[in-house]
Amino acid sequence: MTSLRLLIFGKTGQVARALAERSDISARFLDREQADLSRPETLESLIENADCDVVVNAAAYTAVDKAESEPELARAINALAPGAMARACAAKNIPFIHISTDYVFDGTKNGPYLETDPVHPLGIYGATKEEGERAVMAAGGRAVILRTSWVFSPWGNNFVKTMLRLGAEREELKIVADQTGAPTSAIDIADGIVTVARKLAAGQGTSGIYHMSAGGETTWHGFARAIFAHALQHGLKTPARVLPIPSSNYPTPAKRPMNSRLDCSKIAREFGVSLPGWEDGLARALGQLLDTEGKKS
Repeated sequence: MTSLRLLIFGKTGQVARALAERSDISARFLDREQADLSRPETLESLIENADCDVVVNAAAYTAVDKAESEPELARAINALAPGAMARACAAKNIPFIHISTDYVFDGTKNGPYLETDPVHPLGIYGATKEEGERAVMAAGGRAVILRTSWVFSPWGNNFVKTMLRLGAEREELKIVADQTGAPTSAIDIADGIVTVARKLAAGQGTSGIYHMSAGGETTWHGFARAIFAHALQHGLKTPARVLPIPSSNYPTPAKRPMNSRLDCSKIAREFGVSLPGWEDGLARALGQLLDTEGKKS
């Protein structure tokens, strides 16, 4: 099989790190020094001079609460930059894959969200990601937008690593139990991206927005309990009590969707992508994380 050549915006983020672990692709990663997404006007030349099959935007402004006080920076990175990338890709007829989020929805639907459901972001982060989606589709090229949810991995800052750290420090944790979604491993997201990219490079697949998150659903409290169950099996210290609390007991600058469930049947039909259940993704990511940590010690 010919090696798939990817140009990937992002280098240290969770999905980029997962893509960097793969041996079945030839990838060039652009870090912040090489590609400053806060200056979208500088990105076009990077794609004009690229020799690749597909461009992937795995970079974003993801500080959900901080975005409330930095709306212009969040908009530059999450909306204007992907729009510029998509236009450059359209001009060169290079397929473009962009990662988006469940935060484009307000979480009030009673059931999993479809791609055709109306968007209604609750905060700056979601609003800038939604604007980015519109900019990508308006570029007119071959583009696939992948909405995912609750991303975690063995790398960077995420809920799993935070829980492991806090679990080793505290006897009691209070975790939000009224927000529902599918925790999705960046490793599994990378698998999905490569599958979609191969088909796009081969001239297959339809442009558009697709939902791509792990199978199943849980709450943040349920997710935390599952993390600690795995940690206990590996002999790690865990808290004696993990108590459920409502979102109202944990106020944040940006409001979160109460329902982040995504219906992923469209991407299964069009690209044959069906990510594993979130518990399987957690076991895989935790195994890799603990194996890495064990080698360091």
